[in-house]
Amino acid sequence: MAIYYFDLRDGDEIVPDEEGVELRDLLAVQEEAARALAGLSWDSVQNFKGAQSHRMSIEVRDTYGPVMQVRFVFDISRRQ
Repeated sequence: MAIYYFDLRDGDEIVPDEEGVELRDLLAVQEEAARALAGLSWDSVQNFKGAQSHRMSIEVRDTYGPVMQVRFVFDISRRQ
């Protein structure tokens, strides 16, 4: 088991994870990153008004450096 840090990138802004989470392997890291990003993106979409585009990602690192990046991009184009 290792400690992984999940830094949030929202557009040009980054919020570093200073606590980290202990996980058993990269599959568990991938699942945790996807779950966190899904929740964050849901909250973000709720605040959209009109046509907009947005990019978010979770950048995962361990004590040795970058491990994985999970990205989410969505566009909203209203027809009316």
